[in-house]
Amino acid sequence: MLLDLRERPFTDRGSRLLVMAGDDGLWIARAEYETRLSETTVLTGLRVFRGSEELAVRQAKHDGIEFEGGVAMAFADPETLVLTGSDAVARWDGGELAIDGCVPLVGAAPFTGESAARWKDWFARMPQVREDLRERAEMAWWTLAVNLIDIQGRESLIPSKYGYVGLWNWDSYFHAIGLRHADPALAREQIRILLDNQRPDGLIPDVVHDHGSLAETTDLPRSEQGLTAETVPVTKPPLTAWAVWKVHEADPDLDFLAEVYDRLVHSQQWWFTYSDPDGDGLAEYLHPYSSGLDDSPIWDHSPRAEPPDLNSYLALQYDRLADIAEALGRDGAHWRERAQALVDLMVARRWNGERFVTPGTDVRTPLDLMPLFTGRLPAEIAQKLAADLVSPSFWGERPVPTVAFDDPRFDPDRMWRGPVWMNVNYLLIEGLERSGFDASELRSRTLAMVRDGGGLYEYWNPATGRKATRATTGFGWSSALFVDLAAAR
Repeated sequence: MLLDLRERPFTDRGSRLLVMAGDDGLWIARAEYETRLSETTVLTGLRVFRGSEELAVRQAKHDGIEFEGGVAMAFADPETLVLTGSDAVARWDGGELAIDGCVPLVGAAPFTGESAARWKDWFARMPQVREDLRERAEMAWWTLAVNLIDIQGRESLIPSKYGYVGLWNWDSYFHAIGLRHADPALAREQIRILLDNQRPDGLIPDVVHDHGSLAETTDLPRSEQGLTAETVPVTKPPLTAWAVWKVHEADPDLDFLAEVYDRLVHSQQWWFTYSDPDGDGLAEYLHPYSSGLDDSPIWDHSPRAEPPDLNSYLALQYDRLADIAEALGRDGAHWRERAQALVDLMVARRWNGERFVTPGTDVRTPLDLMPLFTGRLPAEIAQKLAADLVSPSFWGERPVPTVAFDDPRFDPDRMWRGPVWMNVNYLLIEGLERSGFDASELRSRTLAMVRDGGGLYEYWNPATGRKATRATTGFGWSSALFVDLAAAR
């Protein structure tokens, strides 16, 4: 697979080193939590010469960078980059290295040439996809591998080596859905890492990183602590049991279900004990980051909100707890009763006859449609939501915008204010199917957008179908969910 060394740097599974194209040659930096790459530069201005002639990069691939004249760069191990060739010199700002045979550029591990074999094995495990989706699926499959790094001694799939160098909560659930196709044990490990960092009160932290975890506002970088006047917990939407069951469907493992069941129950209880400040039985997000939709206009007037997605997830979590309990030979009926009771409460309190509302705001977002995810709505309500999804508010060549097309706050390029996100579409696809509707057109348009859009981005501009300006690249959940949707075709 070819790399452009800009959106797709040369890197490897387990490595934090990134080799990228700069204006004056290649530059190498390290991916670190909450640190700009400009602050972790290893070297810059790397060029290769034979005599006075510069040897240009001929091509960059997943297993190495090839220069003209038979010189190549490869990984010997996650911390070691080597150059191979003869009668050449590598020069960079502040350094020079003669290339004669195989010489280490960064690190000191001996080169064994195993990288190509590792990559051959990884790509052989990619699920079968339709031919027109193969090129993008291979890019997604590569992304899932290179985004694996060591965090606190455990192999962790991070969202991106460009800016998201930690194990994020709900990202990991989506990552597990992609990993289950090749390595269900590694998929389970992503969930296990989060649950191993669960707080005594049941909260699952927002992020697990090199230095600990982010579980409340005091753990945030100082520049981000002013969103709330008080210390509040920070987590992500409750999709843990859903992800556990997704992995179990692909690779049944009753031991894992037994291992995590009580912790899943504890997490579910946390939301109603600690995140329902008005005590009305409907949980709220106490911080924008806990929703995952950090910059949505939902939060323009208050850091607390109760959009319809949260209790929809919690209702489905009850159903998944029932599935897990029954798989373990326990009673699950009481969980299903709670699922229906929560949906009934949502309908009674938040359905206005036309849509589910978010108290305190009139902004239209696809979260209004997320009660479809429960699969438990009255038929007439489910029908209205399904019709709303394909209305001009949310439907187009590239659905679904994160703010309705006809809402005055819609911005096609600004994070969570209009761009299309892969995870939102994935959840809506499942919501349609769970509620008895055909999701094939949304699936098809989502796959086409990613196939034709140029890369595996954090989010897409629905007007252009390309990367939104500030979206990062090589994004984990976009890769995982593209693979999963493509494999299901």
